[in-house]
Amino acid sequence: MLVLLATCLAVLAAAAVVGVRVLDQEPTVTLLANWTGDDARHLRQSVLTPFERSRHVRVDYQGSSAESQVLGADVEAGTPPDVVVLTGPGELADYARKKRLVPLDGLLPEGRFGASWATPLDGHVYWFPLKADVKSVVWYPGASSEREVRAAAARPGSWCLGMGSGATSGWPGTDWIEDILLQRSGWQAYDRWARGRLPWRSDEVRQAWRTWAALVGAGGDRELTARALRTEYQDASRLLDRDPPACTLEHQASFVRSAPAWRDARGAYLPSAALIPGARPSTAGTWEVSGDLVALLHDTPAARKLVRYLASTGAQQAWTARESGFSVAAGTDPAAGAADGAAGSWHRSLARTLLDPRAVHCFDASDAMPPSVRDAFTEATLQFLADPDRLEGLLRDLDRLAGDRSLTWLPSVCDRDP
Repeated sequence: MLVLLATCLAVLAAAAVVGVRVLDQEPTVTLLANWTGDDARHLRQSVLTPFERSRHVRVDYQGSSAESQVLGADVEAGTPPDVVVLTGPGELADYARKKRLVPLDGLLPEGRFGASWATPLDGHVYWFPLKADVKSVVWYPGASSEREVRAAAARPGSWCLGMGSGATSGWPGTDWIEDILLQRSGWQAYDRWARGRLPWRSDEVRQAWRTWAALVGAGGDRELTARALRTEYQDASRLLDRDPPACTLEHQASFVRSAPAWRDARGAYLPSAALIPGARPSTAGTWEVSGDLVALLHDTPAARKLVRYLASTGAQQAWTARESGFSVAAGTDPAAGAADGAAGSWHRSLARTLLDPRAVHCFDASDAMPPSVRDAFTEATLQFLADPDRLEGLLRDLDRLAGDRSLTWLPSVCDRDP
């Protein structure tokens, strides 16, 4: 009897140990992205926590504003994250060429994402967008008339501009130059340039830089230039809150509408083509867009589960509930969760813009470029803003860098055949 009791207790103890191990050792997947602060909390609460509960997989999330540098160091050390979310398809293409990415064959439903968002390379898809944004927009206080906005656009002091962004400082300037080139010279020139086929010293590209300088007062107003260089991009809209406002217009992606200053001002937007000098008229419009792209670096069952989930309708639309981005996945409602009133109106309008088949959508050119060119471009915008007379030398250096035959360029960046 004692022997039987001891045996039963031993079995129960062993079962308890196994149970504890199961609870403590759920599969873990590591995820790296650039979201911190409120964005990271939204990701955790709205996207990752439901995944963990339903799939019984723990997500070890790391958010960093210097994501590219962190990823590069981790890959070099042989300890890459399982899954990464990057804004740069050019950077991902470089990792794919170096065999650092795992093809997503079989993980995405067929036709879920268009080829301009999930660009095939060598017959495989390596990334897809978790969320997307529109960049060819200018925000202004809702009480302003369109006539007032157009008049303000001609005054350099009207523009809220912040160039700071830590390790990626300068990208608001690249957004400006890219959008100006797109609206003035058309998507064909833009696509060729973003793929390394149009020289930096071409007339089209050179004029885009000069147009930006004239718009924001580079070289003509040292105070404006100094303000732009010392202001962080996320603080640019706060200049609107000063009494009187230090600026009234902001060329920024759709995500900026959630900034407190623009909410307080009941911010509205115009397509940037309405305010860029020399922009081409178009019925449906030509839009610069961006995306936060999911890629797989370490092929594990847990990582595959996370990738499948991030492509699902539930995960895609979790972002739209916060009105901070849009889904471009087939079968999702890009305006789901839009609020009533003005805030919901702009959200639904931009959502329709992203999916309008008549419009031309071109991915952010610097994000699509090889990392070395992208980084040199962002640095050049800072130098140019401080001293526009350096333009020819900066363009010459960028042409030299882009001529490196070892670089990986995307086959296209616009949703049209090149």
